[in-house]
Amino acid sequence: MRTQLVAIGNSRGIRIPAALIRECGLEGEVELEIRDGGLHIKASNNPRAGWEAAVQKALADDPQAGEVGFAEDAVENQFDTDEWTW
Repeated sequence: MRTQLVAIGNSRGIRIPAALIRECGLEGEVELEIRDGGLHIKASNNPRAGWEAAVQKALADDPQAGEVGFAEDAVENQFDTDEWTW
C-alpha cells in the first residue's frame, strides 16, 4: 500500500487507513521506531495495563487479601525474641 506524506506545520504525517489501524490494534498513543531503514509503528506498551483488574480478581479470589495487617501481628523470628530491645 502506498500513501503520501502530508504537511502538518513544520512536520510531515501520513494517513493510515482505518482497516490497518484496527488490524494492528492501534489506539491512542503509539510508539515509533526506526527499523531496517523504515519506520515501525506499534501500539504503546503500557506496563500497568490490566493491574487494576488483576488486583480486583485477587481480592475476589481471596477475601483476606485486602486486609491491612500490623507489624506486631507478624510471626516472630529469632531476632525479635533474642536481640530486639525496646
